Amino acid sequence: MEKVILVRYAEIHLKGLNRPFFERLLVDRIKQALNPIHPSVEREQGRIFVYGISGEQIPECVDRLCRVFGIHSVSVASCVEKSWDAIRDAAIEETRPYAEVETTFKCFARRSDKRFPMTSEEICKELGHELLESYPNLKVDVHHPKLPVTAEIRQNNAFVYTGEVLGAGGMPVGSNGKAMLLISGGIDSPVAGYMIAKRGVMLDAVHFYSYPYTSERARDKVVELTKLVSRYAGRINLYLVPFTDIQMTIYDKCPSTETTVLMRRLMMKIAERIAKDTGSQALITGESIGQVASQTIESLCVTDDAVSMPVFRPLIGFDKEEIVEKAQKIGTFETSILPYEDCCTVFVPKHPVTKPKVDKLRESEALVDFEPLIEKAIADTEKMYIS
Repeated sequence: MEKVILVRYAEIHLKGLNRPFFERLLVDRIKQALNPIHPSVEREQGRIFVYGISGEQIPECVDRLCRVFGIHSVSVASCVEKSWDAIRDAAIEETRPYAEVETTFKCFARRSDKRFPMTSEEICKELGHELLESYPNLKVDVHHPKLPVTAEIRQNNAFVYTGEVLGAGGMPVGSNGKAMLLISGGIDSPVAGYMIAKRGVMLDAVHFYSYPYTSERARDKVVELTKLVSRYAGRINLYLVPFTDIQMTIYDKCPSTETTVLMRRLMMKIAERIAKDTGSQALITGESIGQVASQTIESLCVTDDAVSMPVFRPLIGFDKEEIVEKAQKIGTFETSILPYEDCCTVFVPKHPVTKPKVDKLRESEALVDFEPLIEKAIADTEKMYIS
């Protein structure tokens, strides 16, 4: 019996005439995720099958697949010929590891090939009988079975499996354009990037650092966070922007209470220019209402005034506990809490303005000709390919 991985997708089913486009894109993303293993990936009647994997490769394949956006769930299945004897033997073998202790089960059957001589109901009934005969520890529970045993009868083969592993869901990355993530070393921005990528948006990322006020370890932390996000989002181009000169100029020549909001405006301006030059259509930030002084409604309005691009804030209504929970789930939390400063925590005013006015901030920004500093920061930006 050959082992294959059966891949299911959910939201793509709703795409009507455009569904083949999304299916092909999902197959491409699966191939990219499994590139080190080089399996065969085939699409057939609402399913995707991964062939050509050895037993020791299965756990890694499942782990990689469950991070691919667009996948609802996966099952490791035995691929057998379309005969009752082969299906029965596969079900008995698939169930064997779970039958050593007392447990409950239920049989399911999906018969897309209606030429198969047994109905779905007959397959379930006979399979249940065979499993009860083979394993005394098994008990039937049709409402809440601990062990679902499924046989799928398709055009060329039959597939038998027990259970499924949930995937990341969402839409295949690249199906909904491209956006630029402003990534810091904190908890919020990697989660924001993950959530937008889950909707099919391809990511680039930009990080602002203020050497020597921020260390190389802080920079390395952001690179690592981007790698963790790329496990879900695929390859990310990371742009590392030196921000020290701009930050010092704001600190020296602008009102002290406004330094944080002015810094955010300049970051957004630079991020937008890089985004436009690299094909992104929107900016992404990890801001949520009221979390800090620069994230009041007034401050966010002032920040948005600095750019013409849409700004996506997927965490806008989350509290910190919800964001932390999501960061732990996607594996970024432990890296995010490493104690290395980022430039957003350098030179924070004692009494930052919480209700800034757009006109007033424009006036403060006009006190300095920032254009040469912006151009120099972009010219000195380092680009890294993260995958």
